[in-house]
Amino acid sequence: MSNTQKNNKGFNDPGRFAFMSVAPMFSVISLVAVVLALAIIMTKGFRYGIDFAGGTEVQVQFNQKPPVSEIRSFMETLVDSVMVQTLGENNEVLIRMQMAQGESEKEMNEKNNERIKTVTAGLVDKFQLPGDAIRRVDSVGPQIGEELKTNGVLAVLYSLIMILIYVGLRFDYKYAPGAVLCLFHDAMITLGIFSILGKEVNVQILAAILTIIGYSLNDTIINFDRIRENEVVFKGKDLSFIINRSVNDVLSRTMLTSITTMLAVIALYIFAGGVIEDLAFTLGIGVVVGTYSSIYVASPLVVLSDKLSKKWLTA
Repeated sequence: MSNTQKNNKGFNDPGRFAFMSVAPMFSVISLVAVVLALAIIMTKGFRYGIDFAGGTEVQVQFNQKPPVSEIRSFMETLVDSVMVQTLGENNEVLIRMQMAQGESEKEMNEKNNERIKTVTAGLVDKFQLPGDAIRRVDSVGPQIGEELKTNGVLAVLYSLIMILIYVGLRFDYKYAPGAVLCLFHDAMITLGIFSILGKEVNVQILAAILTIIGYSLNDTIINFDRIRENEVVFKGKDLSFIINRSVNDVLSRTMLTSITTMLAVIALYIFAGGVIEDLAFTLGIGVVVGTYSSIYVASPLVVLSDKLSKKWLTA
């Protein structure tokens, strides 16, 4: 076979996997998933942690396996609304309760401090705990919680806007919408799963969402970089062909990165426990959804954006 024939064969080779041939189907699935996630979030909402909802959190270490039901029953004699859960494997429990009510912020803080003293002293006395058994006490007022919630939403929105500008400047206008909608897709799917499962959403989970956005963007940028290179190499070819070839070119790198990241996340989920467990759970969803969306959300949107822009220019 001559070099010309070999080159022509390579020029006409779209890659081992025909990603773009099934892209329309997966795009519809992604759209439906995002709509369902939004509907669930709007109807069911989230179970906010004290960071966002306000309240008091007490972390207590017991000498042996903590009797959760007994602790809960005891706490219900002291406060109206309480949640008790085990934390990791160090015989620790996390007790969450609402802030005490008051006519002013000063009165509310005073009542809350009194309640904390009553609860901690009661736990030490009831379960015969040492003085250092109370590991941590955190309180967040409802106004501060609402402010943190608003700032969290703004942080995500600002990051998406900056990414839109960055991708538009680094690549081309046709790439920017795909990158941002891909990240929006990842965030909504993750939050939808949290809403369905009733998992707590707090500042740590918000940090994990922003990490997911960064991870997914990195995957998407690598695909876009190869697409831009191949637009020169395969000049004259259909954009769908170029994207399919580009995704195949970086597929091994994408899969190796995702697998190694997932192994670390699984290790955290199994061995860390507590708050880290939820963080690892969030990152695990993000790795899977982010890898998928960089192929089946961002790339098809580049094709759509290119077609719409050409149609608009020729109109």
